[in-house]
Amino acid sequence: MTTYTNFYINGQWVKPSSADTISVYDSVTEQVMATIPAGTAADVADATRAARAAFESWSGLPREERAKYMSRIGDALAGRMDEIATVISKETGMTKMLSQLVQVGLPINSFKQAAAVAESFEYSETVGTSLVVREPIGVVGCITPWNYPLHQIAAKVAFAMAAGCTVVLKPSEVAPIDAFMLAEIIHEVGLPAGVFNMVTGTGPIVGEAIASSPDVDMVSFTGSTRAGKRVAQVGAETVKKVSLELGGKSANIIGDDLDDATFAKAVMSGVGKAFLNSGQTCSALTRMIVPASKLAEAEQHAAAAASKMKVGDPFAEGTNLGPLASSAQRDRVQGYIQKGIDEGATVLVGGLGAPEGTSNGYYVKPTVFTNVNNSMTIAQEEIFGPVLCLIPYKDIDDAVRIANDTVYGLAGGVWMSTQEKGIEIARRMRTGQVEVNGGAFNVNAPFGGYKQSGVGRELGRHGFEEFMETKSLQL
Repeated sequence: MTTYTNFYINGQWVKPSSADTISVYDSVTEQVMATIPAGTAADVADATRAARAAFESWSGLPREERAKYMSRIGDALAGRMDEIATVISKETGMTKMLSQLVQVGLPINSFKQAAAVAESFEYSETVGTSLVVREPIGVVGCITPWNYPLHQIAAKVAFAMAAGCTVVLKPSEVAPIDAFMLAEIIHEVGLPAGVFNMVTGTGPIVGEAIASSPDVDMVSFTGSTRAGKRVAQVGAETVKKVSLELGGKSANIIGDDLDDATFAKAVMSGVGKAFLNSGQTCSALTRMIVPASKLAEAEQHAAAAASKMKVGDPFAEGTNLGPLASSAQRDRVQGYIQKGIDEGATVLVGGLGAPEGTSNGYYVKPTVFTNVNNSMTIAQEEIFGPVLCLIPYKDIDDAVRIANDTVYGLAGGVWMSTQEKGIEIARRMRTGQVEVNGGAFNVNAPFGGYKQSGVGRELGRHGFEEFMETKSLQL
């Protein structure tokens, strides 16, 4: 077991103001793998003061200098890829191979991409008789989740710092060890004191202190819609900018014009998109909307794909799905499966209870429901586990209506006979990103949602711009 005793504030490892600690659990063994300090409002105040003091000098550095620091951090993450991926697999349950590619590979890209954007960004333009300039917004509070812990940290911290902002990070207390590793790397590369600060703890204490701090100019939050609403409410008291990346209940429309082979491919691919990271993905395509005339075929293909999923140790060869990140999350997902049964949906594959051969670990059976209508709880609320709903539609207009019939709008998918048809349908979906005919996730494209899935965008140039203010100089 690893014991972390200090926060990272103003370029140093400092003692917390409280002796309270938080246990971090291994999702595979259910044993405590680490303890971390539980921060207080006083710790946050120290961190925000340090960030405020460092802002002027950091924002005044040439863009090339800030970019060099971001690139060095990316290189150092690559040097510790295996170690960090191992930790995140224990924290979240993702298979080790995917952790290397996704949980560490994407953060490396974010630091490298943030450096590239910082160097190429147009910081000024002439509009009539005015010079319009873009400047860093100031101190940014970054509050991040447990499902893609380092990826979400990098999506905020890398772009904010590259833009010239200083940051205070509160990582999720469920998966914080990777954040300590990042802080170690930042210290080793010699980032100026106060540019990056980290305080661990709970949302109601540390998160609220960050959101309410008058020293924080912007809060960037990723997590549940419920918690995001609270961050927005608290942040409004000091009229700070709040960027939110929240929940999702994303629809995957399978076209009625596909030949049999393509239809099978689309359905089976869609099962994988729903179950990525054991379903602990805010953009997971958890509602598969299929032609009513082909529901039986969809059931057959979805059942086959889900039944092939090997659930088990994320470090074992051949494992497709590891455990969920915590006992609370496992119990939450089991509750939703029970709710689906109670409301009349049919369990096609999976269901209640732990998968065979899993005596320890927060495991859930990969579950596919059919005979689902869009008014059911399992079709409307984010489950955050390996649970897929098959929902039939009459025609393509009905499919789009069902897809948009949700308070969320984070992601989506559509698979039609041609890309042109797919794009046409994707444009009608009220959601922040749509994959067309299996299009791959682009880590440099803007990521964020419509409706109650959030406000603002992350990643790439669009994510960089979120951390900028606009000033007009009248000449």
